[in-house]
Amino acid sequence: MNLKGIHHVTAVSAKIAGNLEFFTDVLGLRLVKKSVNQDDVSAYHLFYADKLGTPGTDMTFFDWPTIGSEVRGTDSISGTAFRVASREALVFWKERFERLSVNQGEVGLFAGRELLPFEDYEGQRLYLVNDQESDYEGEIWPHPEIPAEYSLRGFYSVVMSVPDINEMNRIYTHILGFSKLREDRWIDENTTGSIYVTHPDGGPGTEIWLLDQKDLPRARLGAGGVHHVAFRVTDAEEQLAWLRQIRESGLPVSQQIDRFWFKSIYFRVSNGILFEIATDGPGFAVDEDPAALGESLVLPPFLEHRRAEIEEGLVPI
Repeated sequence: MNLKGIHHVTAVSAKIAGNLEFFTDVLGLRLVKKSVNQDDVSAYHLFYADKLGTPGTDMTFFDWPTIGSEVRGTDSISGTAFRVASREALVFWKERFERLSVNQGEVGLFAGRELLPFEDYEGQRLYLVNDQESDYEGEIWPHPEIPAEYSLRGFYSVVMSVPDINEMNRIYTHILGFSKLREDRWIDENTTGSIYVTHPDGGPGTEIWLLDQKDLPRARLGAGGVHHVAFRVTDAEEQLAWLRQIRESGLPVSQQIDRFWFKSIYFRVSNGILFEIATDGPGFAVDEDPAALGESLVLPPFLEHRRAEIEEGLVPI
């Protein structure tokens, strides 16, 4: 039993209007769902993805305007890496970021993977990785300033900083079934990074990059930080098998939760790192016309009776 790869990454914003501008206008992703945090309906929950909202392309944000900025450190999900198809795409994005005054670094190498580090307006750490035209199961959302051959094509990896790499290795390999590929120097040259894959066949979105950073202070979640990462399973039956396996391992795990667009289970692998396992379906088109995804506030059926109250508590964006 193996996880299929990254399903979505959920992060935190304190400036949701600027967040919307960055991920749609700058990065060219589609807003595929505008909803609320189902556990805190005072907050927007925005979902950005490709044209179809394909699992593995979806970065989401909780809107918490009163939260402080993330305090960076270890025991955290410290970055999110998207795929592009070529070296030429990295050059295009570096020039675009310079023109739009996006904070970025230089193109570097990690274990032979060519990547461009950059940040959104709130310091969210992001990367573009040259995946050398590997398979892409989704569909590009067209943007007038971004040629389709240079568009983002879903996730390549997430980056995690940990203080105890041996304990995380045990969880990754013995509980979650990940395989370790190799170690190499991270792009700052002062840190060792380990590459794991969630599935033995590899493929898009199946890599996890683990950084050994025991000397850093502990991170504190805030705007510009990642709340959790979700991994893909095909259906609810497979998800329940994972729930049983995680529970038997001794890790605390939630019950199966119906988020309407997918089902979820949640578990912590450390104090600062929260994982989710999410089903691929039914998907974002279950309650909206695919041509109109993200155009209006959508609530799952179990919150619809509270629509007036919820809308009254939200600031329009």
